[in-house]
Amino acid sequence: MRVTHLSTYHLFGGAAVAATRLHQALQKHGQVESTMLVGTSNRQEKHRPAPNVQYLASNLLSEQLAFGRFVAERLYFLPYERDRSVRFQFSPAVFGAGLTFHDAIMQADILHLHWINFGFLSIDGLRSLVDLGKPIVWTLHDQWAFTGGCHYSRGCDHFLTHCRSCPYLKKPGERDLSYRVFEQKTKLFDKPAIHFTPPSHWLANEGLRSTLLRNFPFQVIPYAIDQDAFRPIERTAANDHFELPKDNRPRLLFGSANVTDSRKGFRYFAEALTLLHQQQPDLQPEILVFGKGRSYLFDELPYPVRHLGILTTEEEVVAAYNAADVMVVPSLEDNLPNTVIESLACGTPVVGFRTGGIPEMIDHRQNGYLAKVGSAQELADGLAFILMHTQPDALRQNARQSAEARFSEDVVAGQYVELYTKLKSEMVKE
Repeated sequence: MRVTHLSTYHLFGGAAVAATRLHQALQKHGQVESTMLVGTSNRQEKHRPAPNVQYLASNLLSEQLAFGRFVAERLYFLPYERDRSVRFQFSPAVFGAGLTFHDAIMQADILHLHWINFGFLSIDGLRSLVDLGKPIVWTLHDQWAFTGGCHYSRGCDHFLTHCRSCPYLKKPGERDLSYRVFEQKTKLFDKPAIHFTPPSHWLANEGLRSTLLRNFPFQVIPYAIDQDAFRPIERTAANDHFELPKDNRPRLLFGSANVTDSRKGFRYFAEALTLLHQQQPDLQPEILVFGKGRSYLFDELPYPVRHLGILTTEEEVVAAYNAADVMVVPSLEDNLPNTVIESLACGTPVVGFRTGGIPEMIDHRQNGYLAKVGSAQELADGLAFILMHTQPDALRQNARQSAEARFSEDVVAGQYVELYTKLKSEMVKE
C-alpha cells in the first residue's frame, strides 16, 4: 500500500517536523510504502537528502516558481491584512501548484495531507485532489481547514456558523475576504470525502463544532517521536554542548520557531519570572532560549538569559532539553506542541498553560504543571513547584514514561496503518 504525504515544508516549522516524523515512523513500521512530496526546501535539507522525500521545487526553475507562488499568495493578502503582525497568520490559498499528474500522486493508494499553505496547494488544488477519488487523510496542524483563512482563531467563533467580520482583516465586514474563502471551502467540503486526524482532542472538538467539518469523520492520532533520538542524557554532557558552567544553578528553557510570536506567550513567561524573583528570592535560575528572534523583554528579566539561537540538529535540541530543569510552554493557543513532546521524551518536566492540546500532554504535578491561561502568577507557581520539588528524579522519570506511552513511533504508526487499511478496503468495496 502506497501512501503519499503532502507538506509545504520538510523540516521547517512544527507541522513539517511532525509530518516528517510520521513518514519516518511508517518507514520503520514497514507495512506501507511511505513517500513525502514537499513543496519547497531550504538549502540545508537539499544537502541532507532523506529516503523517499521528493521536492516539488527540485531545480532552479521549479524553485523560482515555488517562491513566486509564495510571494503571490502574500501579495494577494497584503491589501487585506490588519497589520504586519498577522501577515503569516492568514492564508487565502488562492495560489498553488498543480499536483494531479505528479507521479507521487498518481501512484499513491492513499493521499495524506499535512500543512499545505503558503503557495503549495490552493483551494482549487485541493478540490482537484478530492476529485481523483483516492482516500484522503488530513492531519490538522492548526484550525485553517475549517476557518475562513486564519490558522488560529484567537477566540473568534465565527467558524461555528460562517466566517465574516474577520479580526485579522483591515476592513472586516459581512462579506469580507474570510467570508469569500469560507464560501470556497463550503464547495470543497460539499461531501465528506476526507478523513481528518487531528493530533489533539482539542483540535478535533474545534473541527467537529465547525460548520465546514462537522459531518466529516475524525480520529485523534497524536504526533510520533523517535525516542531513541530524543532521550535523557547526562546533564554534564548536555551542559558541555553549549559550554554552560558546571554548577548546580537551575535552568529554565523556552523555545519557539519565532520567539517574538505573541501566540507563544513569552510576555507571560517574563511576568512569571518577575513574580518568581520577588516570591522566591533564593532561586536564581538561568534562562535558556532557542529559536528565531530576540524579544525586547530579554533585557528586562531578573535573571541572566542565554540565547542558544536556532538549533539545527537533533543533537543540539536534545542537549538543550537535558540541560534544563524545566521546559516552559506559555502558549496562548496551540495544538500539540512538538516542544512538549520532545521535552517529555528527554525526561524534562513541562510547565504550560491549560490550553489547546497541552492538557492532554501534561499530567498536573506528575510530569509538569498546568497553569490557568494568561495567569503569570500560576505560571510562576508552576516554576517554583518544579524547581523546589523534593523528588526531581521522579518528575523526570514520569515525563519520560508519559512520552513512551503516548508518542512512540510504533504506537502512532500502527494507528495510521490500521486507518489506511480500513480506508483502502472501503474504497475497494465501493
